[in-house]
Amino acid sequence: MKINEVAFTAYAVSDVPRALAFYRDVLGLPQGQYFNEGFIEFNIGASTFAIDGDPPPGQEPGSSSGVNFEVDDIVGAREHLLENNVTASDVYEFRTCSICFATDPDGNRFALHQRKAPGSTLG
Repeated sequence: MKINEVAFTAYAVSDVPRALAFYRDVLGLPQGQYFNEGFIEFNIGASTFAIDGDPPPGQEPGSSSGVNFEVDDIVGAREHLLENNVTASDVYEFRTCSICFATDPDGNRFALHQRKAPGSTLG
């Protein structure tokens, strides 16, 4: 068996219109395929992120985590979240990146991530 790539990531949501507004209007993700009222995709580079209003058993709204959205300005992106009443952590600095953790309206966890230039000492 050979895995070629990650096909997509989907988060379980309780209110698809609310989640659509959050991911499209607050985070600014470009909307992709609209399969039906319960499953909507967003195109992010070569990846796809989706919201699922009818998730499979065991994937309850608010239980998803693991998606890290790459940004160019993590401080500005965090400020944008806070201005939109989104719960967001401080920005944590690491040798190769900066990261900020946040939650969507259902409580699903995601992160904003900014890679540092190789050899960068800026924090």
